[in-house]
Amino acid sequence: MNGLTKQVALFAFLLFAFHFSVAQSFTHADTLRGTNGPARDWWNVTKYDLHVKFNIEDSTIAGWNIIQIKPLKKGSIIQIDLQAPLMLDNCYITTENPFPLRYNAAPVISTKVIKKDGNAYFLQIHPALGLPHGKMFYLCVYYHGKPRIAVNPPWDGGLIWKKDYNKNPWVSIACQGLGASVWYPCKDYQGDEPDSAEMHISIPDSLVCVGNGRFRGKVNNGDGTTTYDWAVTNPINNYNIIPYIGKYTHFSEQYKGEAGLLDMDYWVLDSNLNKAKVQFKDAPKMMKAFEYWFGPYPFYKDGYKLVDAPHLGMEHQSAIAYGNGYQNGYRGMDLSGSSWGKQFDFIIIHESGHEWFGNNITTKDIADMWVHESFTCYSETLFTEFYYGKDAGSAYVKGIRKNIENEHPIIGKYGVNNEGSGDMYYKGANMIHTIRQVIGNDSLFRKILRGLNKTFYHTTVTGQQVEEYISKQSRINFSKVFDQYLRTTQIPVLEYKLEGFNLQYRYSNCIEGFNLPLKINFKGMRWIKPTTSWQTLNMYPEGDNSFSIDSNFYINTKKVE
Repeated sequence: MNGLTKQVALFAFLLFAFHFSVAQSFTHADTLRGTNGPARDWWNVTKYDLHVKFNIEDSTIAGWNIIQIKPLKKGSIIQIDLQAPLMLDNCYITTENPFPLRYNAAPVISTKVIKKDGNAYFLQIHPALGLPHGKMFYLCVYYHGKPRIAVNPPWDGGLIWKKDYNKNPWVSIACQGLGASVWYPCKDYQGDEPDSAEMHISIPDSLVCVGNGRFRGKVNNGDGTTTYDWAVTNPINNYNIIPYIGKYTHFSEQYKGEAGLLDMDYWVLDSNLNKAKVQFKDAPKMMKAFEYWFGPYPFYKDGYKLVDAPHLGMEHQSAIAYGNGYQNGYRGMDLSGSSWGKQFDFIIIHESGHEWFGNNITTKDIADMWVHESFTCYSETLFTEFYYGKDAGSAYVKGIRKNIENEHPIIGKYGVNNEGSGDMYYKGANMIHTIRQVIGNDSLFRKILRGLNKTFYHTTVTGQQVEEYISKQSRINFSKVFDQYLRTTQIPVLEYKLEGFNLQYRYSNCIEGFNLPLKINFKGMRWIKPTTSWQTLNMYPEGDNSFSIDSNFYINTKKVE
């Protein structure tokens, strides 16, 4: 690669706060963070009700989170995550939602911190008999402090305290991978999504706060601050719950979609309003293409938003962070080198694709983040194909292959909050494109994409479930294909010999049992089913003996003598 291409590839691999899967040892803290351990597995989060004041002058926050929990079995120790330097002040459990009564809610079940282990607090419920199974309880956690500041968001996560073009405060958060506990106390485990969430964010009354879901109103506190209330009524992952604070203005439209009228709202800085009204025309175009491929937008009740963000972008559910500079491509560049990447705004298309893959379907363990990123990266191809044709889509997805590094497997280590390799983007997308060629039926392929979003609607899944669904619905066993591309760094090589009128071929550089069918051109287009053993194709001597594979398959070839 040349220097510019390598730089672009590096940015893209780092995109959206992922971490490379490099040889490393994992710690006890990693296990606490990434495992549904004994202080987590006995209770389920059903709602977060956040009340947080942002003190912009000294970059501190303070507030409380009311965590609605439902015990699944007997338990008396609760793990709550809150990252230093934030400090937990107090906690208790009630049988009724204490807001706005707070401490006056009754009865109160005594709860105390019995151990702090890194960023994990372990709370003992008294009496030690625990909470009755099946009932709802409210765990109230009070905290304060100066949270970690993001150095290079969204790749380096934390709080973002910036100024806009007019020197007004502009505040938000990026915390995928790092975890939502960087700014509020929670069960920071991706496999447990709250069924709904509310944010009550207090800020200087000269600013506006935008959040996920629907605006519920605001209250002037009479002290120079205003509290903005936002709420989502659909399941949402912890890292997606994000406020945006700044000098925002608003415009909107309604989109007539598959599930009815969808509210599409755009919150932008005053100075960006005219540019946004032009650039955000990609949003309804995106919605049309993705509803065709993936099925109805998953969050009609909460609406869809694009929000000016003080960083590049992130898939915050129903409130997509936008920071691409109001230009097509990825920061004005075509990551594919095919020219098609300059036909759309990368952040609008990619981040919105996550509403289906990442937000609607969420993996339990971030080691399986390929489900989020591979399908979403491929959504760029599908958008291109929808508007510019199949050849354009194929050129785009083949163009991004140059950014694949194949240094580490796509799947990370389970149970330790490890995301795996950045090849989950470009290599994962090309794996899906290859599988699509084998299926050989675009109607069925589209049915599978839509079926994934319907079958796993608003749920958390394992990568294995997604793999098995695709094999079952296509009636093709892709298990070895998934193993090859997700769990190794080897790109299969088709070795071939041309001897007279015969073509001999086999796979090398692959796992045992790798069995990807291939479409080839040898005296006409035809299919072969290579294995790791040599096979021979005898052809009547007509035409020339040239040989090639369909370039839509992500493999290498090698002619041997």
